[in-house]
Amino acid sequence: MADKKKNNEDRGINFSPDLLDLLAKFQEIELEDFELEVGTLELWLQSGALPRHLMPQLKVAPALKGKPKELMKAQFVPPVETYPGKIVEVKLGATKGEGGTRGRSIVIGGETSPAFYTFERPILHPPVVTLDVFDMKIPLSKAVKMHVKEVIDDPAAWAKLAVEKFGADMVTVHLISVDPLLKDATPKDAVKTVEEVMQAVDVPLVIGGCGDPVKDADVFAEIAEVFAGERFLINSITQDMDVERCAKFVKNNGHVALSFTPMDLNLQRELNRRLYDFLGKEDIIMDLTTAALGYGLDYAFTNMERARLAGLMGDVELAHPMSSGTTNAWAAREAWLKMSSEWEPRELRGPLWEVTTALTLLLAGVDLFMMMHPAAVKTLKEVIGQLVSGKKADGSKFVDWVSLKS
Repeated sequence: MADKKKNNEDRGINFSPDLLDLLAKFQEIELEDFELEVGTLELWLQSGALPRHLMPQLKVAPALKGKPKELMKAQFVPPVETYPGKIVEVKLGATKGEGGTRGRSIVIGGETSPAFYTFERPILHPPVVTLDVFDMKIPLSKAVKMHVKEVIDDPAAWAKLAVEKFGADMVTVHLISVDPLLKDATPKDAVKTVEEVMQAVDVPLVIGGCGDPVKDADVFAEIAEVFAGERFLINSITQDMDVERCAKFVKNNGHVALSFTPMDLNLQRELNRRLYDFLGKEDIIMDLTTAALGYGLDYAFTNMERARLAGLMGDVELAHPMSSGTTNAWAAREAWLKMSSEWEPRELRGPLWEVTTALTLLLAGVDLFMMMHPAAVKTLKEVIGQLVSGKKADGSKFVDWVSLKS
């Protein structure tokens, strides 16, 4: 005991003999109201050390003979969960039997699980794509312009090309000519353009404005009234607009409002609450703002994923389908700028930029993609088709991915 006391004193520890006897007998003790004052404290933990009472639970793996030749097999059981909330279903477009003129209507939303958790629930309504069409000639990237140059002055022909050749589920008509700083076209001019597009295609339409809150409200009000019952998606209603006026003409004429806010869930909740005074939840789609690849895509993804999970967990103010302005990818100069040879050709880089943005947000839970390049649209639709088909992917071609060469 004297030797133990001397060793502990040498280490700067002064334990009483009684305490040392208890430690020797029980191996561990529990102290109450214990205070320890130290200058420098070092803890030495032996690697792999466990209390004795846990030692019998350990199973020693048999020694390997030679090098492993295959992976160990283990059964995976998906962690299926049930969520208290549900994303609202919203119908876009109205057929003749529903009071409109469209060949079919499209329903989005209705999710009861995170995006593509097909091991929990089947996908009720797959995401859809709407292609952008402009009512006046605008500067476009060469990669896009090469596909639409013959129709760039004709929004009706452009819409027809988008549906019949590029496979768009819907068409977005951007009425940018009404901008007071451009042509300052009248609401009646906008109505005429929409009428021409409606004659060319029978898919549901998204009606976009120029970004001026006053002029857009006037244009949207005229179009909503003239085309009452068509279930257009009015793109968009923002905090700086006359929200009450806009919500009323959307509701009274049977359309859907796109509630647009800049990457802030609290602002989105606030705008949605203002719309609830006049619109049903089934008449609202959210747009949380899309930041493109390299320009904040990570934050856009996080924001949209948070909104979707909040909706599933019971936050009714965020339980709306989401729209993505995926064509914002073309605002990234890397999508169209001439760069060094290893980044060429631009004709491929541009659509890759757009589809990467789309695929990323697809996994966040986006229901409606506003896009531009036909190759990006085709790729996204193929991926969606594969994900909702329930088929298992063939992983054999990826087994040797380490040794593959491009």
